[in-house]
Amino acid sequence: MAQRSTKELSTVPVGRLGLIPTDSCRPLGEKVDEWLVKWRNERTHPEIDSFSFEGYQRDSYTIQVQTPRFGSGEGKCVISESVRGDDVYILVDVCNYSMSYPIGNYTNLMSPDDHFQDLKRVIGAIGGKARRVNVIMPYLYEGRQSKRIGRESLDCASALHELISMGVENIITFDAHDARIQNATPLHGFETVQPSYQFIKALLHNEEGLHLDNDHFAIISPDEGSMSRAIYLANILGVDMGMYYKRLDYSKFVDGRHPVAAYEFLGPKLEGKDMILIDDMISSGDTVLKIASLLKERGAGKIYICSTFGLFTDGLDKFDEAHQAGVFDKLLTTNLVYQPAKLLEKPYYITCDMSKYIALIIDTLNHDLSVSHLLNPVDRIKRCVNNYMAQYK
Repeated sequence: MAQRSTKELSTVPVGRLGLIPTDSCRPLGEKVDEWLVKWRNERTHPEIDSFSFEGYQRDSYTIQVQTPRFGSGEGKCVISESVRGDDVYILVDVCNYSMSYPIGNYTNLMSPDDHFQDLKRVIGAIGGKARRVNVIMPYLYEGRQSKRIGRESLDCASALHELISMGVENIITFDAHDARIQNATPLHGFETVQPSYQFIKALLHNEEGLHLDNDHFAIISPDEGSMSRAIYLANILGVDMGMYYKRLDYSKFVDGRHPVAAYEFLGPKLEGKDMILIDDMISSGDTVLKIASLLKERGAGKIYICSTFGLFTDGLDKFDEAHQAGVFDKLLTTNLVYQPAKLLEKPYYITCDMSKYIALIIDTLNHDLSVSHLLNPVDRIKRCVNNYMAQYK
């Protein structure tokens, strides 16, 4: 703790820290707040009581906001206290499908569009009074519509431009579907953070006897879109990497896309190897479970499915059946998006807590320091693996 404190206190804060977790991101926001309170109340500095550090040590950094709805379904945001001169960080989970609001006698489930509107309402209520506004949006709104092919809307870039025009200085997201979307905001801060270290840490904490070497382990990408994630992790661990690609039937067009004719594998022999099957998100889960079954047919050992965002749009029954059939061994996702209670109860599920990581990023940015050492966790992953392997020598 001492080294990190000394580094971060080499500069004064940009402004008094303010944390605004929207209702969609309340549990994660509370954990982040706890970390920030713990670290800052433990720190000592000759000028900690000076004007530059006003409000630095507090019992909570959370600023309460309300986003009530009128009977017509229209909404607004009300902030409970002044944020003038604050360095504000707004957390929002646009994938939280557990929330709803009434319209007359009906109940409307909140969609990503509704959550994005609430985010804009919070920014509007701040009204330009904060010294800096930062948005932490773990799942990037409209991130799957990040590029234009033919006559299509370019929703993600449009949303980013909208936030920038409202005064947002930094946008922090996790594992963007296509990291090139940051080119849409060339003059403002945009970071897409990978949870690679948290996956490895959680896996090694919950599994025993794994051999993380090239003879016993591999990293697999379920499609070409996740290949860079698999290459990154495979290079750090020093193991082989493989991938599947979809051979499409271009003679047909079903539900806006060409159907998959076959899955083709590119990579080394997998017989007897344990492996991580890594992707950015699990939507319905059909693809990742299909790939896991194909890997088993190739003689794979234990299969650990790692995905940053577990949406499970078709429920968990298919995962229960696949696990019982031995298709995969463990399923790891983060708490960056809403996690239903049923998921947390599954014996095969491992959650990866990202609250400490987010708190580190906020704490560092508030001191206007570089977050490069946080975004590239190579040393932390290697140290974690070496400590794990030392137990079994």
